[in-house]
Amino acid sequence: MEGSFYLMKHHSICLFIAFACFTATACFDPYLKKNPSTTTKVTQHHAPSVKKNIAVQPADTMVNIAAVGDIMLGSTYPDSSQLPADSGKYSFKYADKYLQAADVTFGNLEGVLLDKGEPEQQKLHFKSKAYLFKMPEFYGDIFKKAGFNLLSMANNHSNDFALEGQKSTVKVLDSLGINYAGLKTHQSKLFTIKGVRYGFCAFSPNSQTVSLLNLKVVKSIVTNLKAKSDIVIVSFHGGGEGVDFEHVPLKEELYKGERRGNVNAFAHAAVDAGADIILGNGPHVSRAVELYKNRLIAYSLGNFCTYKSVSVLGVCGLAPLLKVKLNKRGEFINGQIVSFIQTHDKGLLPDTLNRAANRIKMLTETDFPASGLMITASGDISPVNAKLRL
Repeated sequence: MEGSFYLMKHHSICLFIAFACFTATACFDPYLKKNPSTTTKVTQHHAPSVKKNIAVQPADTMVNIAAVGDIMLGSTYPDSSQLPADSGKYSFKYADKYLQAADVTFGNLEGVLLDKGEPEQQKLHFKSKAYLFKMPEFYGDIFKKAGFNLLSMANNHSNDFALEGQKSTVKVLDSLGINYAGLKTHQSKLFTIKGVRYGFCAFSPNSQTVSLLNLKVVKSIVTNLKAKSDIVIVSFHGGGEGVDFEHVPLKEELYKGERRGNVNAFAHAAVDAGADIILGNGPHVSRAVELYKNRLIAYSLGNFCTYKSVSVLGVCGLAPLLKVKLNKRGEFINGQIVSFIQTHDKGLLPDTLNRAANRIKMLTETDFPASGLMITASGDISPVNAKLRL
């Protein structure tokens, strides 16, 4: 970063330059009644002394992010029949090349990594159903090998197995070097990759997580992260669930009597406070994308790899993978929606019909006609009238 300081005395100007290097349930089984067509240690950096030949990171450094929605590789609750036959190790085989190529690879971790333990008491009404998500602890390595290095724990399933489940998940992720945030006990995360300093925070309307509903707290956390980071990534788990909630309503959403937030107001407030990209999840369906102040907002990336406990009928089976390129100032340069589809018998598969991309294109054109983005039928995303700020 360059800054110029001017000192004027006796009508003469001296110029000094200092450089600084920065470094749930409507889509759950039983199957839906509706099945619409799917065609359509952060290191603290201090400014160095001014010297010749100081290595300054170029301002045009590109940041590559890959992001998906909900990931959950089955559950050992109520029994192991809810786990993939291959222990989940091939779950991401068709997506590996995209997930592993990015600097930051993000997903929403639905459920916990826990070998033993009992459900949280208030969730025992799910006892006869496979709606409590507990993956074996060694599954953490599957996410790591697939390329995930950033996960959100801000969702309703991070408390399925109470504090024991949260602690076990945190321990596993720490042991693998996977960054995470979203719990009240872990509100944000700072980390550095390839000399770029990242800040991450995640929000949801659930009791054990950082609240999506308190915008004052949201803005405070984001502002504090921005002061220490080059790029601030924000995730949220909000909005209604299922095929009736594909559209962003621009008002507060209620689902089964529960407040699920005004995700548009939330996203804009986060960007106003310093967020550089917003990655939404929670509705179990894809939603529109929007460009706001040159920052990309993805309102929901739907399901990505969720095995059998989540319905994959209709639009619930569309599985987008979002590739995004930002400059080091956090401004959106371009992106791509890579389309996958889920089936219960074959898992995650490439979709040559590009249905996830085309669905998001349609939703964006409908919900945000002035979104500031162009999306092609093949899923390429670019700013309208782009003047690339490299």
